[in-house]
Amino acid sequence: MNLAALAVFRTVAREQSVTRAAELLGRVPSNVTTRIQQLETEIGVPLFRRDQKRMMLTKEGETYLDYAARILNLAEEAQQVVNPTVPTGTLRVGSMESTVASRLPLPLASYNKRWPQVTIDLSTAPTRQLIEALLAHHIDCALIAVPAGEWWLAPDALDKVPVFQEELTLLLPPGHPQVRHAHELKPKALAAFAPGCTYRMLAEEWLTGVGSHNEPLRVHEVKSYHAMFACTAAGSCISIMPRSVVELMRHLGPVEEQTLMTVDTYLACRPGYSTPAFSEFRKTLEAFSDVKDPSAVKQA
Repeated sequence: MNLAALAVFRTVAREQSVTRAAELLGRVPSNVTTRIQQLETEIGVPLFRRDQKRMMLTKEGETYLDYAARILNLAEEAQQVVNPTVPTGTLRVGSMESTVASRLPLPLASYNKRWPQVTIDLSTAPTRQLIEALLAHHIDCALIAVPAGEWWLAPDALDKVPVFQEELTLLLPPGHPQVRHAHELKPKALAAFAPGCTYRMLAEEWLTGVGSHNEPLRVHEVKSYHAMFACTAAGSCISIMPRSVVELMRHLGPVEEQTLMTVDTYLACRPGYSTPAFSEFRKTLEAFSDVKDPSAVKQA
């Protein structure tokens, strides 16, 4: 097993195709097939099952891919650390959906203009899943929201610095009066992302804090902020999201808005993680930050 073989395996796993992987890697398909066969022989188990024209991972292959990705990511990180000339390579950035929509377009454009030799591999997920991906070395850094008390996160698990400040806003259907107690809510559902989303957790804590509902408030899980906004505008749900996201969607329909709290968005990384690409990314975000002292690093 070597890094080249792992890179071939990862590409075939992602593309589910030897032909497509060969094109991306600049190899002939027969070479890619041989590499996979050699790797399977070395490990002693099949990593793929052939499903018509697609290469599907076996259960063992899925497990092996997790380790292969971590090894390849660590190898690239090591190369950048020991040869810190200028930012190069790939920077794997995870982010909350709201941050990608309302905060990252300008910083990413600025970063790409200054450091075009760095490839930003951007993925989105709720905070808890991002932290898990970060600790598993699947991503290099993440933009997350961690509430006071640090939730379930160990005190020394991450290094983090606040870069954006979000005004969390309660959205109510058109014409709905302002709310002081939960029983005043007319819709009996909260539109929110799946568990793992910090904003959902804060919303549920706020609803508990303002008093119990005569009827339990059910959670209607959706996959986008546009869906949350639409459900609220239709009168079937309430929702809670950053005001920066609300401002992107006001043209979609009328809703009532009520400010709840302020929540920081942090740029987080593993303790000690420092590559030229990441250092410049952090500087770029700090230049666009609306936090009073974004350079004051806090430990999670």
